[in-house]
Formats: sequence, C-alpha cells, structure tokens
Amino acid sequence: MEPSEVVKALAALAQPVRLQLFRALVVTGPVGLTPGTMAEGLGISASALSFHLKELVHAGLISVERSSRNLIYRAEFERMNALLGYLTENCCQGAVCEATPAASCTTC
Repeated sequence: MEPSEVVKALAALAQPVRLQLFRALVVTGPVGLTPGTMAEGLGISASALSFHLKELVHAGLISVERSSRNLIYRAEFERMNALLGYLTENCCQGAVCEATPAASCTTC
C-alpha cells in the first residue's frame, strides 16, 4: 500500500460511526449487509449512513454491489489486510517477523 492510501483509509476509520460500520461488515463477512439493516442496527438515519458508507467506499475499505433492488455492502478483507500489513511491517524492530499480519486472519 502507498502511504497516501494508508492515510485515506485511516482517516475514513477515524470517525466513530464509520469504525462501527466497518467492524459490523467485518463481522458479517462475505455475506455483507444492506443499508437498512445497518441503519437499524446502529440506530442512525439513512442520510447519515449514506454519507459514512460513501467515505468507506472511497477509501477502498468496503465495496458495494447491487443485488436485485438491494445494495449489499461488504468489507474489503484484502485491503484491510494490506493496511494491517503496512502498519505492522516493521513490528519486530526491522527484523523479518515469523508470522505475517495477513496470514493471521484465516477466515478472510
């Protein structure tokens, strides 16, 4: 990941509602969630939800797909693992680590 992409992703997550949304989508996995389900579960308005989802999509942390009349939002696990990998790249004081951060998430 390029530093500018990392900053964009971290900025998107640096807001409580967006962080909650992203975590909810991570928990849901590849099935994803509809905006209605997210708004109801988080107790926020549809317009506020739309704004926050747009920011996460723009940062590449989530994706959206139309399924019939519904929009389905999903976490982008590859992008999330790339972000974690960038942040922990030198976690062993510059030495090569035994386990890579991306390998630690086996269900993604």
